Amino acid sequence: MVYFGDVMDTQTSARVQAATRAIEHVMGEDLVDLVPSYASVLILYNPLRTDHLSVARRIRDVVSNVSAPAALGHRTVVLPVYYAPEVGADLELLAERADLPISGVVELHTSAEYRVYAIGFAPGFAYLGEVDERIAAPRLATPRALVPRGSVAIADRQTAVYPSVSPGGWNLIGRCPVPMFDPDVQPSMPVSVGDTVRFEPISRERFVTLGGDLA
Repeated sequence: MVYFGDVMDTQTSARVQAATRAIEHVMGEDLVDLVPSYASVLILYNPLRTDHLSVARRIRDVVSNVSAPAALGHRTVVLPVYYAPEVGADLELLAERADLPISGVVELHTSAEYRVYAIGFAPGFAYLGEVDERIAAPRLATPRALVPRGSVAIADRQTAVYPSVSPGGWNLIGRCPVPMFDPDVQPSMPVSVGDTVRFEPISRERFVTLGGDLA
């Protein structure tokens, strides 16, 4: 594991991206996988092809020359969301806490662009930041046993889309019909670390047309 700091910001994330590309190049076929996160990169290597000392030496050499690029290269991915209490169980309460109408919460959530800082917890679960502080909300005291696939949620100043049915303690505000993980297609996820995500509000009818599940 290589660490680049202990904060969540765009410059650290950009350095993680640059390091991930450089490590992938220097490791070649010795590499099994790379897992970039907020401020670190996990390197998984093939112990039948190389050893820890060799890997550490190569990583140390390449990382020492890595800095955040002046211009952050990324894709912008637009994800449609149906915002409504019937699919966002915490939307009304979150609006009440923020002293805003539901439309105000939706406007704040969709007016920002969010950086993909990490992917984890479950395949396709992208941690996005940062949510406007007016609609930031702490995790639930008691997580739900089952959160529906596609649920759009907020926890503190992060937001995410649940890629599959799973337990979860984030505040649910809507639902996205776009699959966030499909192992049968390539790429298997619509977003990658370093991308930018923007949410676009859609109607109930449009949500269903796009394959969204209201159950």
